[in-house]
Amino acid sequence: MSSNPISVNPFLRRVLWADAIVSAAVGVLMALGAGFLQRLLGLPPALLEVAGVALLPYAAYLVWLAGRAAVPRVAVWAPIVLNLVWAIDCLLLFAAGLRPTLLGEAFIVLHIVTVLAFAELEFIGLRRALSLPRAARTQPT
Repeated sequence: MSSNPISVNPFLRRVLWADAIVSAAVGVLMALGAGFLQRLLGLPPALLEVAGVALLPYAAYLVWLAGRAAVPRVAVWAPIVLNLVWAIDCLLLFAAGLRPTLLGEAFIVLHIVTVLAFAELEFIGLRRALSLPRAARTQPT
């Protein structure tokens, strides 16, 4: 995982923007609607609030990243790894003894599927950037 700069190709840019939009929307929903969501999902409101607030700087980072012409490789690895960690954390909710409603279980599974899809798409975008000839990797797109 070198910090050599790579060009943010159009595919990767679109994926980063999509991840940012989804993360920001879900973050605001969870942070501001924790009480309402708690009744629907059966998840603790404090968990929903903290998780929601945590998504907001992540979304801001993705917006920053998507807006750059070239970034260090490690900067693209960050959302890939964070999405994987988020999926693991969601899985751990099931092992933690929480008793979400059926809708709450679907909400958690949707999180897992979504963040794993974003991690995979971001990885594909990174691989595409790395497959370019070395001189083209840092050219603005």
